[in-house]
Amino acid sequence: MTLSAPPTRKTDEPPAAQRVVSHIESLIVSGRLRPGDRLPPERELAQQIGVSRPTLRTGLRWLAASGILQSRHGSGTYITDGPPRLATGPLSIMAALHGFTRDEMFEARRVLEVGAAGLAAERAAGEEIAAMADEVAGMFAYVEEPQPFLWHDVRFHRAVAAASHNPVLAALVEMVSTLVYERRKLTVERATDLRESAEMHRRVYDAVRDRDADRARREMSDHLDLARMAQASEEVPGDGSRPPAPPPEALPPRRRRAP
Repeated sequence: MTLSAPPTRKTDEPPAAQRVVSHIESLIVSGRLRPGDRLPPERELAQQIGVSRPTLRTGLRWLAASGILQSRHGSGTYITDGPPRLATGPLSIMAALHGFTRDEMFEARRVLEVGAAGLAAERAAGEEIAAMADEVAGMFAYVEEPQPFLWHDVRFHRAVAAASHNPVLAALVEMVSTLVYERRKLTVERATDLRESAEMHRRVYDAVRDRDADRARREMSDHLDLARMAQASEEVPGDGSRPPAPPPEALPPRRRRAP
């Protein structure tokens, strides 16, 4: 795998922070570092690479932002275990720059998540199905409290994607769901029927648990259709969201041009 180094000025020798990135990359590619492995202590690692500790930390921060490393307080720095996580910054910037619409976001979610649900029904392990059950229970527990409900909602979709056992899908759903959360937390207080949403999540869970891939895809598709309409009803101008589009019947009839 090839990691892009942090942007730096051009020199004959690689910048010190880039040497940190390249060193960790070589250890991963060679198999000497694997998911879940702990990095050596900072002093030892800095000596191995031949850089100062502040420079080492700069390189490690870049790798952490890229989803390659994770820091555990009081324990150390580890190679990320589990599904890879992509940085959401570039997608957020593109969304702000190009004005991603709600319908575009749901179209992307349908492409990713309907397929992920089918794969999860075929591949999910017992603990992954249990994780989905926990999030569904959390949604039902918070049907009167929109913000914690939304957190369980997002975690459910991530759990389904992780259960697909396709790390590319899991990473993409993780990235998109973060953007969805940042947008919807502005509007979810106006949600009118979170219990219906929780019920549709339960149906997806039931299909995955029953190993019914066709039903899982169908239930996820139905859920996303409902969610798109529900979120449209929550949005009003002035809160950072786009106003909902009027229903087709509310639009004026299209005038026919004279021949």
